Amino acid sequence: MTGLPRAARRGAGLEPAAWQDSPVQTDAAFAAEIAREAGNALLELRAGFGPVDSEERRLALKDAGDEVAQGLLSQRLTAGRPGDAVLSEEAVDSDARLSADRVWIIDPLDGTDEYSQGRTDFAVHVALWARGLGLTDAVVDVPALGEVWRTDAPRAVGPLPVHRALRIVVSRSRPPAGLTRLLEDVSADLAAAGITERGIEVANVGSVGAKLGEVMAGRAEAYLHPGGLNEWDLAAPQACAVAAGFVALGPDQAFNQMPPKAGPVLICHPALVEAFTANWR
Repeated sequence: MTGLPRAARRGAGLEPAAWQDSPVQTDAAFAAEIAREAGNALLELRAGFGPVDSEERRLALKDAGDEVAQGLLSQRLTAGRPGDAVLSEEAVDSDARLSADRVWIIDPLDGTDEYSQGRTDFAVHVALWARGLGLTDAVVDVPALGEVWRTDAPRAVGPLPVHRALRIVVSRSRPPAGLTRLLEDVSADLAAAGITERGIEVANVGSVGAKLGEVMAGRAEAYLHPGGLNEWDLAAPQACAVAAGFVALGPDQAFNQMPPKAGPVLICHPALVEAFTANWR
């Protein structure tokens, strides 16, 4: 335990932290603070981990990252929001959360493969679900890029790019079936509507948070996943993107369900809704 980074040692309760005496925060500010702390701890852990020159070392880094981020977020939520339930990828689930009025849906390290490979496309997801309201506050921290996306401080949707093809981000490891045909049909509709003649190209990105970070940053215009996600994958990224003005297509997504499955979903720039709605099934 003494080999953990300083931020992780604080999260594990081994060192005092300034937040222990901090005043009450809004849920949004609290979520942003703990997501950033987890993101910084992950960067610090990876920087001090040493060579990742074998599959064994890569798996060890993945496990250490999950443990550090989960430990930090768990302690912060227990201390800061003791009456709330938590649904986390890295913790044992319980159907007791189904009767809770407030549930934090977290993914302490989304994109473990990318994290262990030294890439930048991993993220920390923190979202709050409230009974009768759905997702109320959410944060996606992409620490290696220094980007934080928040529902309470969304960046407005910008215009479509005119100097390049549009981009849709999809899974690096599991690209959607029929993607080529979908993009051909959407490109044809966009050209016919006079929106763009440059078409749409594919960008392969790891974490769901990093994917939608590309969309919110204006480096891509759509995100597609055909299904098979869990709530902790999608809750915070979708909430942040919708708060910024992007549109989520597909079946209505309910959260705090059992089992906590999510998707399929296509989230896109509002100018692309008509073309995607006509061609995505």
